[in-house]
Amino acid sequence: MEMWSLFLRSLFAYLLVLLVMRLMGKREIGKLSVFDLAVFIMIADLAVIFIEDTRVPLVKGIIPIMTMLLGQLTLSYLSLKNSRLRHLVDGQPSILIKNGKIMEEEMVKQRYNLDDLMTQLREKDISNIADVEFAILETSGKLSVIPRTSVEKRVERDDPNEIAGFRPFMLPVTLIVDGKVQEEGLNRIGQNRFWLKNQIQQYGYKDFKEVFFASIDHRGRLYIDPKQD
Repeated sequence: MEMWSLFLRSLFAYLLVLLVMRLMGKREIGKLSVFDLAVFIMIADLAVIFIEDTRVPLVKGIIPIMTMLLGQLTLSYLSLKNSRLRHLVDGQPSILIKNGKIMEEEMVKQRYNLDDLMTQLREKDISNIADVEFAILETSGKLSVIPRTSVEKRVERDDPNEIAGFRPFMLPVTLIVDGKVQEEGLNRIGQNRFWLKNQIQQYGYKDFKEVFFASIDHRGRLYIDPKQD
């Protein structure tokens, strides 16, 4: 009887955890944030507790797991609407190489050494740091790399005359997220809300709230994605 009870509890825990993971959304394991990983580990531990101890009623195992699910969904929704909370929970990407130069202070801040950097660059078939324009450490721990060759080709395609005096490539700057103006982005390009309002009005948008996402690239080209496609 005890073996059947253990079997049924294990099967129930498996289905419950599978359902909870499914409700949390689709994300690759390698792209989980620290917060997601912590929640998954806690849910797994809670499931093991009520599987091993058959004296614990199922409801006492379900309630903590569902509480974790509710907390994760609530915080994920709030993070979606609030960029400050999102940066606090998930962190922000860190630029480790900028315009071909290693950012030593940022590497120290992220406790990221040169061996780690070179290993991930080699995994992307890049053996020389001089061939890298940007290397960005994402919040998931993955290294995103923009090679110099791709940047040069982009500049040459936009303006063949500028390749000789190679103009520094800059990553696109985010200006609007979910209808909210990103003041940090405006400060980076030396502009203000009045300028941004004039820009989006030229594209037929009367208010920032009509724009879901807007960014500007190194050539001053504005990308706008409306809230309702």
